[in-house]
Amino acid sequence: MAEALALAERGRGSTRPNPMVGAVVVVDGERVGSGFHERAGEPHAEIHALRSAGDAARGATVYVTLEPCCFRGRTGPCTEALIEAGVARVVVGTQDPNPRVSGQGVSRLRDAGIEVTTGVMEEACWELNVIFNHWVTTKRPLVVLKLATTLDGRIAAAGGASQWITGARAREEVHAMRAHLDAVMVGSGTALADDPRLTARDVALPGGQPVRVLVDGELRVPNTAALFTGDGDVIVATRQSAGTRYEALQGAGVEVLTLDNGEGHVDLEGLIEALGTREPNPITSLLVEGGGGLSTALIEADLVDRLHLFVAPTLMGGDGLAALGSLGVTHPDEAPRFELLQLNTVGEDLEIVLTRRR
Repeated sequence: MAEALALAERGRGSTRPNPMVGAVVVVDGERVGSGFHERAGEPHAEIHALRSAGDAARGATVYVTLEPCCFRGRTGPCTEALIEAGVARVVVGTQDPNPRVSGQGVSRLRDAGIEVTTGVMEEACWELNVIFNHWVTTKRPLVVLKLATTLDGRIAAAGGASQWITGARAREEVHAMRAHLDAVMVGSGTALADDPRLTARDVALPGGQPVRVLVDGELRVPNTAALFTGDGDVIVATRQSAGTRYEALQGAGVEVLTLDNGEGHVDLEGLIEALGTREPNPITSLLVEGGGGLSTALIEADLVDRLHLFVAPTLMGGDGLAALGSLGVTHPDEAPRFELLQLNTVGEDLEIVLTRRR
């Protein structure tokens, strides 16, 4: 299963919105075939593995990281391919949460007389596809909030200067995150202060550049901003529904979403839902890179699923800009809680990866 997981990882960034899957065909303890899902719309991992094994697949054991599909989409059901190949046993890492599968794939194999073992390296197999698992069950993207702070939680100096708090290695890691996630989002304050491009640079781009999402309630960011240039789609979420700036954005090919929460702000929950159901290319994962106002609003609305904190070994003091504004917490029990997933050293900085505890 570990080999199947490593194979599945090779599809990161190119299979979306599909999951990453790896499969290995084994006879008498020897690998006779293997494969992984390479790109959405193309054959699944089991098909590549069976083709690789050829006639040797008959009577073999197939290790696959995700429950085989049992319906016809852009490709045929993998359950039928496994049955036709005459495999004797299938070892499954984790159940597919897709309601169109969700245990039915395993049942189909067992009904055909194939021995099925489930839950092997289950936690690792589930984590591999945490983005897909979240999106397919909620139709919302997995929202990943990235913060680069000092030891005392500051994201910029008093005058607004923030480049650079963390080191080059941490910034390289952020570019890798951009390359592997569907979209990158900032608020208008960050767009005006830093003029970021929001592109992934100096890294492989298996799925192309991420979609750039700007939250700009009053359409303050000019069309000349860096994020409006270069390859990839741009989405602007605003409260406005007309006007010169609105029409200019539409004329430039920008997707403009009018989402007013009725309280003078962009409806962030409505935005997350719109991104997850976007057609024909839904946003299954969203990297939020600030600023403090947008980050605070997302946490306050309980829309953040994961936190990636890059902490620099520096102090800025109380005159620096805080990573977050007020959350209205009056007692420690009310504070949003997160569970630690990883703790890494990235150059001179510390990377802390957490998941929301709900």
